Amino acid sequence: MSRFKTNELEVDILPQKRKSRGRAKGSAGRKAVVQCSGCGKMVPRDKAKRVTRYTTMVDPMIGRELRQQGAYIPRTKEIKTYCINCAVHRKVTRVRSKDDRKSR
Repeated sequence: MSRFKTNELEVDILPQKRKSRGRAKGSAGRKAVVQCSGCGKMVPRDKAKRVTRYTTMVDPMIGRELRQQGAYIPRTKEIKTYCINCAVHRKVTRVRSKDDRKSR
């Protein structure tokens, strides 16, 4: 924590881990909140991690054979939104070192 004086007042500045504070809102104000699919926590939409996964009801081995014969196998789009804690726990994102955080 660092301190600086302004007009004879001492002000504490808390350390900042990321320049964006982990958000993608820029100069926009308050963003809508979404519910985490893992724990149910309400998270700002720009801070939440979104995972899109396509699922099918057909077994992969049977699906491969059917596709070779020219069959169309329908699939459903599954979108899940995770808070940072759940995303790290489910290995959607990883904790990066200080140098890795600066470069994308």
